[in-house]
Amino acid sequence: MEHETQVKKGEVHKMISKRITIKIPTGLEARPVALLVQVASQYESNIYVEIQEKKVNAKSIMGMMSLGIVEGEKVTISAKGPDEAKAIENIEKYLTSEA
Repeated sequence: MEHETQVKKGEVHKMISKRITIKIPTGLEARPVALLVQVASQYESNIYVEIQEKKVNAKSIMGMMSLGIVEGEKVTISAKGPDEAKAIENIEKYLTSEA
């Protein structure tokens, strides 16, 4: 479902989302979560990570830790704002890196 929001006069942004599989070998433990929050915090857009029925702000360390995501799980990343496409692209690169 797409949502529209008025951001600036004349600009409308729809929430975009993408389903991805986590490939970080350790899953999202403390260090990978901290790095993900750093990546997400570079963007002005509102960014969320969703797994099953839990949806949390990707810029929140405590929220992300509460998800307990492990390698191989599928999550949905969604973003809404002026840099939403770039945010999802770079978060996907991070979460699907096997290093």
